[in-house]
Amino acid sequence: MNKSLSRSEMLISLGFLFMLICAVGAFFFGVEVGKNRTTTQLEASKESTDKKTVSGTLQQQDLVSYYHTVFMPFREFQNEWINVVENANTKQTTDLPTELKRLASMSQKTFNQISAVSMPISTPLEQSQQQLLKSIASFQTVSKRLSTSKDAQSVAQVLTAMHKDADYKAAVAKSLQGQQSYYSAMVQWARTINPDIPQAKGLPDTMNVSYWNSLPLIVKNKLSADLIAASGSVVNYYPQDLTSRIDEFISSGQAKKLKYDLVGPITELLIDTRAVRSGDFKSSMVSQYSKQLLPQLPFFLTDEA
Repeated sequence: MNKSLSRSEMLISLGFLFMLICAVGAFFFGVEVGKNRTTTQLEASKESTDKKTVSGTLQQQDLVSYYHTVFMPFREFQNEWINVVENANTKQTTDLPTELKRLASMSQKTFNQISAVSMPISTPLEQSQQQLLKSIASFQTVSKRLSTSKDAQSVAQVLTAMHKDADYKAAVAKSLQGQQSYYSAMVQWARTINPDIPQAKGLPDTMNVSYWNSLPLIVKNKLSADLIAASGSVVNYYPQDLTSRIDEFISSGQAKKLKYDLVGPITELLIDTRAVRSGDFKSSMVSQYSKQLLPQLPFFLTDEA
């Protein structure tokens, strides 16, 4: 009996063997593809988680953008408000209601400008923006109300009514809180560069001079924003101006001479005697703070116009 395979049987056997090899190869290829896909999905999931983790972090560009689009437009409005009130106090304004009507119009334009800006979510910048918007809204409410004051009311009476007005008090409070949040954002940014920078926490008015001296400038500025907020008044100078005056008061020996061991009394003295002015920081920046970490904001630069 001839046991050799016929031509057709051999082709069938080879075909079956080829299919078996292909099936085994496809199986291992499928395993490898599945492994790669799983790895890719895990990496993508990890990347997504990492992105969520850092969603609240800030870049220097965020601080710069906020300065130009939110903080400075608000400060321009606030400074105009301060000028109107100061002129009224010094009797340089005889028609305060008309000036308040102008401020009401200006506040609406500023509100529209600031509200159109998008800020990084879950950051002090977003919080600051919302606080400043609330401040402007309250300023507008009180300016509209007082702009319709009776003609018989004197400038002094209008000013008295303003300082007693609940909306005015809310406007001032939110303005100061918005500034605090902006300077808090600067500290948050600085800590991404140098984690050793301490967080600006605690009550600066009860802080002793030696601890104050140990702090980096960017933290002092945030604490100065807190001190200005505690004073309860809007001012035309910046927190860094107050910082430089506090540092100068300490370094000159005045604090020791007057036996001031706490930052609070020093601040009260400087504010009450109007010893702080806009530009104080710039005049001492090169000599005292040239090596300090600060974001590249115009009011921290020596060539600012």
